[in-house]
Amino acid sequence: MKETEAFRANGFLALLLSLACVGFGVFLLVEEHFALGVLLWVVALLLMSSIVIVQPNQAAVVTFFGKYMGTIARNGMWLTIPFSNRRKISLRVRNFNSAKLKVNDVEGNPIEIAAVVVFKVIDTARASFDVEDYEQFVEIQSEAALRHVASKYPYDSFNGDVISLRGNGEEVAAELSRELQERLAVAGVEVLEARLTHLAYSTEIASAMLQRQQAAAIIAARQKIVEGAVGMVQMAIAQLQEEGIVQLDEERKAAMINNLMVAIVSDRGSSPVINTGSIY
Repeated sequence: MKETEAFRANGFLALLLSLACVGFGVFLLVEEHFALGVLLWVVALLLMSSIVIVQPNQAAVVTFFGKYMGTIARNGMWLTIPFSNRRKISLRVRNFNSAKLKVNDVEGNPIEIAAVVVFKVIDTARASFDVEDYEQFVEIQSEAALRHVASKYPYDSFNGDVISLRGNGEEVAAELSRELQERLAVAGVEVLEARLTHLAYSTEIASAMLQRQQAAAIIAARQKIVEGAVGMVQMAIAQLQEEGIVQLDEERKAAMINNLMVAIVSDRGSSPVINTGSIY
């Protein structure tokens, strides 16, 4: 099924003609021209039954005795096929907020996830005849796509080498939009945007995963501190030797490195110790 344009003409002209037929039909009935008067009333009835009003960002799907005759997508008052059925479909942009779904990520961790889908109807024929109820179809397929995408990625990547739900929001949103468009194309719906609105570990593992995240953050911070400390020690020793301030043998160099590393890496303030003797 593909959308086509239905027959339409100026609705105001049809309204004027129907009123004229009614008035002239009354005049003929008074003049006792019953047959002609009744005929004009039938013509007026046909004209009145063919008038349809289409609001902005709305379409009227026209069917005549079960046959699809086309769609009127331009707003205004129009004359179309008499005694036809006109189903109104909104062409406005709409949002669908999914419920919080409990799914397992690719690592098997239970998570809670929800998304918002921004969509609009672009093919009224498919939306009317290819699916039972396109709005319900959008809801069910959106939740199904969200479950599928959530099961393809881990909640978080502690090494940062793979795409994760929490760390790669743009990539996940693009994947969700692509899959939704494939699923909803049969209903004549265009997906404008799809984004996650809620993402969290399920309550039964939330505390354990929080400890894991905290431990990973501490390890990452310590790695940065050590990398910086090593660089600072190398710079300090190189500058001392270059300027000839002091001559350091291997033992003194090791002691200095130890003291500098302790002072820099320690998470507490270091207490200075004045050495008045020799390390030998």
